Amino acid sequence: MLSCRSLLLLLLSVCSLTAPSLTLPFEQRGFWDFAMDGEGGDLTTVMMRDVEGSATEELPPDVSICPFGCHCQVSVVQCSDLSLTAVPREIPRDTKLLDLQNNRITELKENDFKGLTNLYALSLVNNKISKVHPRAFTPLRHLKKLYFSRNLLTVVPQNLPPSLVELRIHENRIKKVAEGTFSGLGSMNCIEMGGNPIQNSGFEPGAFKGLKLNYLRISEAKLTGIPKDLPDSLHELHLDNNQIQAIELEDLRRYKHLYRLGLGFNHIRMIENGSLSYVPNLRELHLENNRLTRVPRGLPDMKYLQVVYLHSNNISQVTVNDFCPQGFNMKRSFYNGISLFGNPVNYWEVQPATFRCVGDRLAIQFGNYKK
Repeated sequence: MLSCRSLLLLLLSVCSLTAPSLTLPFEQRGFWDFAMDGEGGDLTTVMMRDVEGSATEELPPDVSICPFGCHCQVSVVQCSDLSLTAVPREIPRDTKLLDLQNNRITELKENDFKGLTNLYALSLVNNKISKVHPRAFTPLRHLKKLYFSRNLLTVVPQNLPPSLVELRIHENRIKKVAEGTFSGLGSMNCIEMGGNPIQNSGFEPGAFKGLKLNYLRISEAKLTGIPKDLPDSLHELHLDNNQIQAIELEDLRRYKHLYRLGLGFNHIRMIENGSLSYVPNLRELHLENNRLTRVPRGLPDMKYLQVVYLHSNNISQVTVNDFCPQGFNMKRSFYNGISLFGNPVNYWEVQPATFRCVGDRLAIQFGNYKK
């Protein structure tokens, strides 16, 4: 079981969304690893100053009541791994971090969180929740982080707190996101909803209306194309491990602010000419484990692109101008990562000038192709 101090640090970590990583390669990770990606921002700093000093002090018996079996410290209540079938009663009203993960809770009722107006982070990961009362979250006026992954939800819960900044709801059974689902959530900047059996048709027009997201992951779903009408504010979009077959000209038109685009482990055979011109600020492009037969056109025109993953495709030829512009001083950032291994191309046939805009030869990953 996690110590309360470890849990506190974990829940207070936030996505590094205002300054996305420009060099680290994208990869699939577990839920808790992902939650620790960021180094935190102003909100984290404030919360750490407010609660860290007292988070390791045990509550005296006469100060507050702790739910049976739970572990309570100042502002932190840990009730994980107790086989609970319902949210416990008598949770201290000053609780800021509530951990209910790894239980058998099946339903959130109207008064389950009554009085918890100071709650900042709530973890319900790995329960059996399939039903949420429409007013279950009404008392949580200051909730910023809601971890709802690995449950049995078929829809996104209604009436999420307007204060919410981060929602992680992956590995449920969500097949539909209705229009207005995220209405009123103007503070939200991070949604993780991968691992749900949702298709492109499951996103109704206006499903993301009003959101100013920086980060969105819809990986391991049943998408066959890039969804339409996602928030145009996105800095990071991860659609890996789907069934996407092509990137068409208009697919990326809305997303000029993207820094990182994850499309690995799909079925992409074709990237239409000009489609990448709509993401001029892109730093990382992940197209590994697809079915491409050539390097996508348009890479030399992407002045800030630093990482491009093309390994494990069907690329049989790499030409001298596939990655770098022909003129000098046209690229603002040199590449620091190009992966081409696992393709039927012989590295000795590729001209050295092909990588003239790569900062270090060690940044090129070629390897030998094995059929």
